[in-house]
Amino acid sequence: MSGFLWGALPYIAITVMVLGTAYRYHSGERGWTTKSSQFLGKSSAKVAVPVFHLGLFMALGGHIIGVLIPKSITDGVGISEHVYHIIALVGGIPAGILFFLGFYLLMQRRFDNPKMKVNTSTMDVVIYIVLFLTIVTGFGGTLLNAFGILGSDFNYRECISPWFRSILSMSPDISLMENVPLIFKAHMVMWMLTAMLFPFTRLVHCLSFPFEYFTR
Repeated sequence: MSGFLWGALPYIAITVMVLGTAYRYHSGERGWTTKSSQFLGKSSAKVAVPVFHLGLFMALGGHIIGVLIPKSITDGVGISEHVYHIIALVGGIPAGILFFLGFYLLMQRRFDNPKMKVNTSTMDVVIYIVLFLTIVTGFGGTLLNAFGILGSDFNYRECISPWFRSILSMSPDISLMENVPLIFKAHMVMWMLTAMLFPFTRLVHCLSFPFEYFTR
């Protein structure tokens, strides 16, 4: 099972995401949309949408820095583990709060409004549940790790980060995931599930990202 989860599933998830997205674009381009609901509840979107996306961008930035940049590089430029930990908390906790708050406001907006609720598909509900679990496991793991509840010897930069880079280098080292706490393992499974669902949901709209969003 470990070999499947940490050695095979990442490639399955990436393959489904890439091929599924290409298939959807070429076979149903008219359905390539976020299915905007602002005409059903524009006022409630003015806060929820920017807060959610701001938290998302901050979280993605933190993941890119924490996962793709090896510990040896930050050590080499003089950033100690303690300083890195402080920087990660200063950026990560606000990002998690904004991300979760934005998600909560979007869900409240969608399911409290009868018109929007009736325009919510089954796949919408599925991806909302998956995103919720992804956010909770990621933010929850960050908080538990920050307060030392997961143990003082756990450092995701010495296990999860090199494991992910080993996936990208096509030489997965599943042994790196052996002693990872369960909540972080769940977070890894959730991002892979999100990737597999991506082509079949409204999330594809991010690939047609409107860069003027920053100036609106």
